[in-house]
Amino acid sequence: MSAPFIPVDAPFTKEQQAWLSGFMAGLAAIPTADKEVQSATLTLEILIGTQTGNCEFVAEDLAAAARGAGLAATLAPLDSVSPEALGGERNIVVVTSTYGEGEMPDNAELFWEELSADGAPRLESAKFAVLALGDSSYDDYCQAGKLIDTRLEQLGATRVVQRVDCDVDYEDTAAAWIAEVVEHFAALQPNTAAPAPAAAAAPARVRSPWNKKTPYPSRLAVNRVLSGPRSSKEIRHYEFDLGDSGITYAAGDALAVVPVNEPALVDELLGHLGFSGDEGLENGSSLRTAFERELDITAPSKDLLAELSAREPSGAVAELVQRGDKAQLDSWLWGKDTLDVLKAAQGVAFDAHEFAALLRPMQHRAYSISSSPLASPDRVHLTVASVRYENEARRYGGVCSTFLADRVGDADPVHLFLQPNAAFRVPADDDAPMIMVGPGTGIAPFRGFLHEREARGAAGRNWLFFGDQHRESDFIYEDELTGLSERGVLDRLDLAFSRDQAEKVYVQTRMLEHSAELYAWLEEGGHFYVCGDASRMARDVDDALHAVVARERGVTAEGAAEYVGTLKRQKRYVRDVY
Repeated sequence: MSAPFIPVDAPFTKEQQAWLSGFMAGLAAIPTADKEVQSATLTLEILIGTQTGNCEFVAEDLAAAARGAGLAATLAPLDSVSPEALGGERNIVVVTSTYGEGEMPDNAELFWEELSADGAPRLESAKFAVLALGDSSYDDYCQAGKLIDTRLEQLGATRVVQRVDCDVDYEDTAAAWIAEVVEHFAALQPNTAAPAPAAAAAPARVRSPWNKKTPYPSRLAVNRVLSGPRSSKEIRHYEFDLGDSGITYAAGDALAVVPVNEPALVDELLGHLGFSGDEGLENGSSLRTAFERELDITAPSKDLLAELSAREPSGAVAELVQRGDKAQLDSWLWGKDTLDVLKAAQGVAFDAHEFAALLRPMQHRAYSISSSPLASPDRVHLTVASVRYENEARRYGGVCSTFLADRVGDADPVHLFLQPNAAFRVPADDDAPMIMVGPGTGIAPFRGFLHEREARGAAGRNWLFFGDQHRESDFIYEDELTGLSERGVLDRLDLAFSRDQAEKVYVQTRMLEHSAELYAWLEEGGHFYVCGDASRMARDVDDALHAVVARERGVTAEGAAEYVGTLKRQKRYVRDVY
């Protein structure tokens, strides 16, 4: 039985009171012996901050290892607990990623606001450990984990294991940290403690055999252009055959695609460096194979920039790196790739081994799935914008987007794997209203959501805010959306094409225009979703949501923030932003 929806600031109804009474009675019915065992057993409280789901897998591995060592373990998102709840003899383990430029992931944002506040409670009796996941190509690498680790110490908690920062290839580092954490906390287990009961172990998610190390070789079944000929963008619809992979996905998940670098770029880079491509590397690959499939040869790595600066201290690269002006360096690097940077340091030469060691490993690209397994069980769909630009000297293309658009033939395998996103799902309650904001390719998951709701026969109303530059050329999936509207699946469709009139109109403009109705949907238990650009659109939409709440409730900015924070805690305001 699921918990009834409880509106923000609303008193309990009789139904809700009955459910709560039943729930408390169920807790009271737990056998006394079980309670005594659980209280005598050291429990790791594993708190998760995640944007894409990787931290959940690490946390599940930690919980399994802890239970294997006779400890108890609980798993919860960071926003489900308050700092006050962490007081006392608690054993806290935080596994968190970092989102964007050093920000907390969405499900840790409210926790951090409370933990970092001046009035946060002291935690002298608590013990803790932190694992941070991140990407070292960003300046604020693992910043969320670093902040939480430092703040817990400031509040008096005792660090049991030193924080470990994991880069994109995190698996081995995380496994070593898990072993250390379990060893240290197991040593704190009272000698009289009974082992945790088997029932304490919650079932972990089924792991697919297809992952980053062993991706599935799929076939690209459909590749068609969605945007019109006059569009400034090239947006394509892709469908991948799941064949006998056994991959099962859910609307809201992401699909990770492992790209292959452009052969022409590989040739240019080899020629500039004076290599044939036949040079052997320590891992057994030839340099050409490594450039094609194993190494990121587009984005200049920090290690490469530092090495060029050291080898040519009077050169243009060294001047920018040594000046320490991040904004100026970023401005100079904008639109440049590794080959451009090497051309700016003509006097520097490398041998094959040392140059390959300066490059980052090739990374998969994750895209929001734009289909539902109820409507498309054998194929998974993506909606991807091809990245293309040029200057007076060269043409450039996105590593994965142009790989899919231009270079995958009928017989060529596309290696991929699933990235589940359990936090970004269609409402479990088929009667709940659903509000979706997804301009441009941000429509991707909401196409899947709408097909999901249609297949489920969900009665809940659906409202989509969509936009782009021009209706004539950028209204992707127009026929599908029209059909969904005619069939009564899509109840409201508000469009915002920014360049079709003198004054620019965006999705947040439409939200404010329909403020009263949007708020009414929220008060009826509506779920609010956002997908797309994180740097501008998602921030503007968040500001608009706060403005809607402040206007319609007649409250201050602080009151609106409290209301929106409650939506987040209830998992009724979730985002898939990039």
